[in-house]
Amino acid sequence: MKRQILLIEDEVNIAKFVELELKHENFEVRVVHDGREGLEYALFEAYDLLLVDLMLPSLNGLEICRRVRKQKNTPIILITARDAIIDRVSGLEAGADDYVVKPFAIEELLARIRAILRRVGGEDERNSKLVMSELLVDKNAHQVFYQDNQIELTKTEFDLLVLLMENKNKVLARDSILETVWGYDVEAETNVVDVYIRHLRKKIPEMSHMIETVRGVGYVMRQ
Repeated sequence: MKRQILLIEDEVNIAKFVELELKHENFEVRVVHDGREGLEYALFEAYDLLLVDLMLPSLNGLEICRRVRKQKNTPIILITARDAIIDRVSGLEAGADDYVVKPFAIEELLARIRAILRRVGGEDERNSKLVMSELLVDKNAHQVFYQDNQIELTKTEFDLLVLLMENKNKVLARDSILETVWGYDVEAETNVVDVYIRHLRKKIPEMSHMIETVRGVGYVMRQ
C-alpha cells in the first residue's frame, strides 16, 4: 500500500515540484495551499506524514502543528525559508518532527521523510485511525474527537463505537455486539446494548443519526 502524504504549501511552483517528486517515489500526495483547509484534512483524514510550510494563508504552520498534536501523532516536517535557530526551536516545540529550510535538495527531503516513516511506523499510525464525517477515533490513543472537541467515553462505549465504525454499513446483531464488546454470548440481557447505544447517541448528538436501529436485529453505522 502506498504511503499517503499531505503537503500544505502555498507556493504553487514549489508544491507542484515536491508533489511530482513524491509521486515519482511512489507516494500518494494531497496538496493544499491554505493553512486552515490543510488543518481540516490533517485532522479528519489519515496520512502517514504531513509536510507543512511555515508561512501560510489563514493559519500558519506552527499553529497547524500545535492543533494536530492535540489530537494525533502523525509525523510532521516543517518546510520554511526561515533559518534562524529560534524558528527551528519554535517548530520543534510546536510538535514538528523535523525542519527543512528552503531552498532544499529534494534528495534531502526524501531521505528525511523515509527516516521518519521508518522510525515511527507510518503505516500503523494510519491504521489506528477511524474517520467518519467529522468523527475521529484514535484507537492507539483511546481518544474520540468530533470536530476539534474531544468526547469522553468509557472503555465500553469506546469499544462499542470502534466496533460500529469498523463495520460501517454492516448490520450487527445485538448478540454479536454483546459477545464482541462484553466478551460473552450467554443468556445475558441484550438490552444492555440498547442502553450503551443511547449513551453514544447522547454523548455525540451530532452523529446520532449515523447509528441506525434495525428493528428486531441490531444496529448499523452509516456515513
